[in-house]
Amino acid sequence: MELFEAIHGRTTFKKVKPDAVPRDIIEKLLAAGVQAPNHHKVRPWRFVVLTGDGRKKLGDVMAASFADRNPDVPAEALEKPRGLPLRAPVLIAVGADIPEESNIIEVENISAASAACQNILLAAHALGLGAIWRTGEWARDAKVKEFLGFAPDQHIVGFIYVGYPDVTPEPYTRIGFEDRVTWME
Repeated sequence: MELFEAIHGRTTFKKVKPDAVPRDIIEKLLAAGVQAPNHHKVRPWRFVVLTGDGRKKLGDVMAASFADRNPDVPAEALEKPRGLPLRAPVLIAVGADIPEESNIIEVENISAASAACQNILLAAHALGLGAIWRTGEWARDAKVKEFLGFAPDQHIVGFIYVGYPDVTPEPYTRIGFEDRVTWME
């Protein structure tokens, strides 16, 4: 797939098949992720790949955290957070390291980890996979971070859900750059 075709053709897949994605394919995605640019070559990204029961365990953590924050919620309301990690056969949690060196600022590491996410999404598209990048409250949840092995002050920049496309999303035209650029000559 040609680069500009990949960039302009990549889309979000909210629904994928439950079919397992082979480990070597997942490793290709991760290998693409680590090609992202990063300041001072510190490689600040961290990946946690959840498949099979790993996704169920994360769902249990999400349900427990939701119950802790909402003690009066009925038991059936816990099924939604419990099912979130099961939306795709592969879930890749992407974290960014906290800088240890004084010459590195936090936003540089977050930016590099975000670039790794984009590389993973583009690689998934090139390999015929469907993917979606999610964040939300679970990227900030202390219990989720702990379960995934992230420090409390470490950022989760995204959860990337990956699988084989189940439906083709409706095509849409992205708005151009023209209203978001200032030329200074």
